[in-house]
Amino acid sequence: MSKVEILMTGAYPEWDMVDLEANYTVHRLWETPDKQRLLADVGATVRAIATRGELGASAELMRQLPRLEIVSCYGVGTDAIDLSYARGRSIRVTNTPDVLTDDVADIGIALLLATARHIPQADRFVREGQWGKVAMPLVTRVSGKKLAIAGMGRIGQAMAKRATAFGCEIAYFARNRRRELPYAFEPDLAVLARWADFLIVIVPGGEATKALVDGEVLSALGPKGIFINVSRGSTVDEEALITALRNGSIQAAGLDVFLNEPNIDPRFYAMENVVLHPHHGSGTIETRKAMGQLARDNLAAHFEGRPLPTPVV
Repeated sequence: MSKVEILMTGAYPEWDMVDLEANYTVHRLWETPDKQRLLADVGATVRAIATRGELGASAELMRQLPRLEIVSCYGVGTDAIDLSYARGRSIRVTNTPDVLTDDVADIGIALLLATARHIPQADRFVREGQWGKVAMPLVTRVSGKKLAIAGMGRIGQAMAKRATAFGCEIAYFARNRRRELPYAFEPDLAVLARWADFLIVIVPGGEATKALVDGEVLSALGPKGIFINVSRGSTVDEEALITALRNGSIQAAGLDVFLNEPNIDPRFYAMENVVLHPHHGSGTIETRKAMGQLARDNLAAHFEGRPLPTPVV
């Protein structure tokens, strides 16, 4: 019996690639110098796409795969997958939620601590031999402060739980109030930012949240406020953010995500009041193994006629 043919848009970790190669005929789109030639050669026989969140699957790509049945996404975000096209053609779409919740929540809090407590600057202060020669500048306490969270899904709730352990007061912005939660709800993000000491954003990407954090929200956060983004680069007006960091409209930012990543705006490199992180919130061995397993489980379930573990479409 011949193996099911799948198209991969980008590499998975080696432990996943070994399993995929053993069970499927894998066409590596990212490795071919002539992608259109590959699609012309194998498009008619490919039944699945294995992709990553940042790579997605466009309508143009799916259109070239007439036998396509499923898109399995390694990652939670599906904003780079044309879900409307998939729905219209009964193409299933899956992602890998839950398994990365704790790691992304951890990195959100870690970025807040690193930004408020100047941990990167302190490391450089010691390495450059300044300790004992000059005084390290005083920094900002995190414990007991007011934390605003934009987005109260799985990850937002996990971050709120962690921040509660720091004695922080929590309030949140979301599409809908979560009445089962003990935190204050604020439907106006600018009003919430004005109340907060810190603002963490963890909403999905896409048109609905594009530039959700704009100049008005950053101005409301104020010159002592700290902004953390672990969602998508598109959720903040990046030009407004750079302006706010430069002119002191906010104190600082900790960023795991950017527009045009990994080719981020070079102006960030010169800023002392921003901590940069390479969209690596889920980047632990434990979580990446669980993500790969879930992505593979979705493919296996589909082709074995079983219910999909984590369907999106």
